[in-house]
Amino acid sequence: MTELAAANGSERTQALLKLTQRLTALIQEETRLFKARRPHEAIELQTEKTELANIYRAEVARARQEPGRFSGAPEQAKALLRDATKAFHTALDENGRVVNAMKVLTEGVVKAIADEAARQRHAGSGYGANGHRPSGPTGSFAMAVNHTA
Repeated sequence: MTELAAANGSERTQALLKLTQRLTALIQEETRLFKARRPHEAIELQTEKTELANIYRAEVARARQEPGRFSGAPEQAKALLRDATKAFHTALDENGRVVNAMKVLTEGVVKAIADEAARQRHAGSGYGANGHRPSGPTGSFAMAVNHTA
């Protein structure tokens, strides 16, 4: 489903209002989980959030192409939708800041681990007291880093 089930502008406004409010609540919950350092729990929200976001995106695009889609809706309903849209954008902005902070923090931790591993790898590469290189395992290992996070 990528379109709201509505017979007229008034029903469409009410449906979009409910969708926007639910999507905002999901994003706020995701942000709360991220701030609480429990991002793994946010996975449960992703399916519903993605479905609603796709419907929202499609409905907003249709509204831009067909401004009359909401004609006939009471002004009070339109005002509630405008307020809900502002709250949605505020929630998105906060979520974006938190996600970016988590990304920076995670990248910093990964870099610190990689730097320490490199330091330890090179720590024993000198010569011993007898003028020979120490024998034994070199401590080499492989590490993969995904920069898309």
